[in-house]
Amino acid sequence: MIQPFKNIVFKPQVIFIWLTVALVSCAQFDTPKPIKKSLTISGQPGDYFVKQIKTQKLSRPKEVVAMLQQSSYQSQKNNAYLIKNPQDTAKLLLSISRSEEVSQAIIQLSKTLPDKNETWIALALKLYPIDAYRIVEQLYIDSDFQKSTLKSAALMAGLEPSRILTATATSDVEYRVVPLIHSASLTVYNQYEDTNTRLWFKSSTSSDWLPALALQWEPIRGALSGSIVRLEPDTAYDIKLEYLDNNQVIEERVYNFKTRPNSPPIDPDKIYYLSDIYNGGQLNLTELGIEGTEDGWALIIGDGPEIIADKGDKAAIDIGSQSYIKFENITVKGGRFGIYASKAHHIWIKGCDVSQYGREGQDIRNGVAYATTESTKPLNYDSGIYLKQTGLVTVENCEIHSPNGKANNWKYGHPKGPNAMLIWAYHPTEEYQGQYIIRNNRFYGTPNHRFNDVIEGRRNFRRDGAFGRDSAIHNNYLAYANDDLIELDGGQSNVLFYDNELTQGFCGISVAPNMLGPSYIFNNYIHDLGDERGKEWTAIKMGGLISRPAGITNLFENLIIINNNGVARSGVDNDRTFWLNAQNNIIISKKRGGHGIYDKQFYEGSVFKNNVIYNMSYGAPYVQATIGDDFYHPWSEQADKIDEIINSDSTFSLETDARFIIPNFSPSNQVPESANYSYPSSESVELINFNDKAITSFDAQNKNNNYEVIQSKSPLSKAR
Repeated sequence: MIQPFKNIVFKPQVIFIWLTVALVSCAQFDTPKPIKKSLTISGQPGDYFVKQIKTQKLSRPKEVVAMLQQSSYQSQKNNAYLIKNPQDTAKLLLSISRSEEVSQAIIQLSKTLPDKNETWIALALKLYPIDAYRIVEQLYIDSDFQKSTLKSAALMAGLEPSRILTATATSDVEYRVVPLIHSASLTVYNQYEDTNTRLWFKSSTSSDWLPALALQWEPIRGALSGSIVRLEPDTAYDIKLEYLDNNQVIEERVYNFKTRPNSPPIDPDKIYYLSDIYNGGQLNLTELGIEGTEDGWALIIGDGPEIIADKGDKAAIDIGSQSYIKFENITVKGGRFGIYASKAHHIWIKGCDVSQYGREGQDIRNGVAYATTESTKPLNYDSGIYLKQTGLVTVENCEIHSPNGKANNWKYGHPKGPNAMLIWAYHPTEEYQGQYIIRNNRFYGTPNHRFNDVIEGRRNFRRDGAFGRDSAIHNNYLAYANDDLIELDGGQSNVLFYDNELTQGFCGISVAPNMLGPSYIFNNYIHDLGDERGKEWTAIKMGGLISRPAGITNLFENLIIINNNGVARSGVDNDRTFWLNAQNNIIISKKRGGHGIYDKQFYEGSVFKNNVIYNMSYGAPYVQATIGDDFYHPWSEQADKIDEIINSDSTFSLETDARFIIPNFSPSNQVPESANYSYPSSESVELINFNDKAITSFDAQNKNNNYEVIQSKSPLSKAR
């Protein structure tokens, strides 16, 4: 049901969040403990059914079968496998309800009906999809099941073969630190959901530890994982992870890393000027033999000529699998893809202009473009940049615009058409997977000539799809799509999206599904959504937690001003469940029916704290979500404050309790551990400045890639 707004007690201890929004911007491990019911995240189908069995006091399989066959429970089944096995499902659920441990329930059933071992295991994995991989690992440790039986059951349940009984389950891998230029992730394996930790970081030359956001539970790999942001390039850092019991430190581990430099090392003997190597048509780096090494990259510099593909060329620039290559200041036109690579790594694209790429439909059928009248498939996926199965990529200070074709809108079915970028970061070699940095770019269409998605992810219903892992997309302007402005869907393991401006899309950011996490969306400006018809769905699109499990998305300190929904569910294999941690956001909806939060599944793992939520048509917050303590920021009932935000020309301050400061993410003055820092409480006071950098914009870009605000009637300007 729609939850009414509740009165909020305003606390006198406050902080001031100054918002300026621009037009763009070695450790010992024990073996895993038995998986107890208390460790199973509530909200999975098995939890729901066991609760119903206890509530209705069911004790016989036929009673449970009758319950499962009631129409009111059909939506909880989620997949055909359970429906096809009602008797076995009932027996397993009764066993779980008595034992309170999923793995032990399976073991007990296997003693009486061993010929159905694969069935019991597969059913349990379907009933508890979020914990599925951990259940397999626990059975491998605690039972006499053969590995082949476990793997066969896991495959029956749809688990990924590459993740079944992996090294992380046997303590062969302890942790991983992955640094980017301005951030780094830490993932610690063989952990437990109820482990209490605290995280600190510092530069290696400093003695002061600064607080970081605590690591979060990642159920698929049984890990604790998280990111540290706002770091300096090419700098050595230390991370301290404290394990706590009753808030006392019982163990401490320190990890070291160095952030990546702002530019790669260039081999002086491999600097190529475009005028010396290009004679028209496609620039093919494999044919030219251009490639660098880890210690010295090849550099191709644009010095006048434009790269213009010949008709029929797959790409204007074909990198092939050549690696360690940087492009600078090149204008690229034509090809189905402006710039294309396949199974390459270490690619850097800087200051390039990509346009006039992709195929133009010669036959329009029901609003959808086809290449010719004989074509059986619509035109789709043509992209300014497509680096297929390629990782370790930086794209910066580029413009991608004006594709030859354009996308249809949802009136004619799912949009199909060109993108600015198509992302598939799954390189065959694991160390080269993911690790994209997309920063300071302008990717845009026009009101009547739109992308499908501005940035689209390939295989985005797989954990290895789209960005996959360890990527940062920041300080970009993304505009004009008939579907999503960006798709983060897929693994999303420490994928960061921040300091961006998004406008004019049917949806803003898609994270449906998040299959590993955690991902982070923070300090973005999302406004004036809508496809070419003016229709929109939501700024943040989520779903698929149960059908494509299971990762958490963090939504921090974003400014969202839209007509319709701020955060809303979307079906992924008919599953609209999502797992969200949302704090300190401002979500203003202008029209009737526009929800700040639209969550029909009420997943208990989600947390909503201190968000300004307001619907201007109702003059009050409008949400469908589980309302807990501190759900709303007090301004959610103050229309004058909403008007102040809407009408602000440059900055405004958000008053809030200091206990809502998000360590490392809220742009505040960090207090070191040596100053007896503790995580924020309601007694602390802090001044958080969002505008500590010069205001920048994508209104104008000079040759040095600096941006200048020319003139704007937009209500808010966003700092980098």
